[in-house]
Amino acid sequence: MSDFHDCLKHKYAYVAVGEFKPGKFEEAKRLYEQAVSMYTTGFQKAYLLQEPGTDRGIAVIFWENMGDMEANHSEAQQKILQKMSPLFAKAPTTSFYEVVCEIQPKVAPEISV
Repeated sequence: MSDFHDCLKHKYAYVAVGEFKPGKFEEAKRLYEQAVSMYTTGFQKAYLLQEPGTDRGIAVIFWENMGDMEANHSEAQQKILQKMSPLFAKAPTTSFYEVVCEIQPKVAPEISV
């Protein structure tokens, strides 16, 4: 049963869906990477997805718990996010989700020679 609980290691996900002004996705990506690199306690991993050929994207950040996410907010990070704000075509939509299922790929058994 512990294997089941281990696979639910990521407990919460912060999801932001937005669109940047034309040609601003790369600059926003750089700022996103800077902001996320400041996370420490409780931070699991982050993804930034881009719809091919557009300036639309989705950011997904996984946290151990909601408190860790809130505790990772800093003044330096806030300044980076303020730089990102004018790059959006309109304000992104944000939501929080509890991760209820995580499926990992099966690992092929090693073949001894």
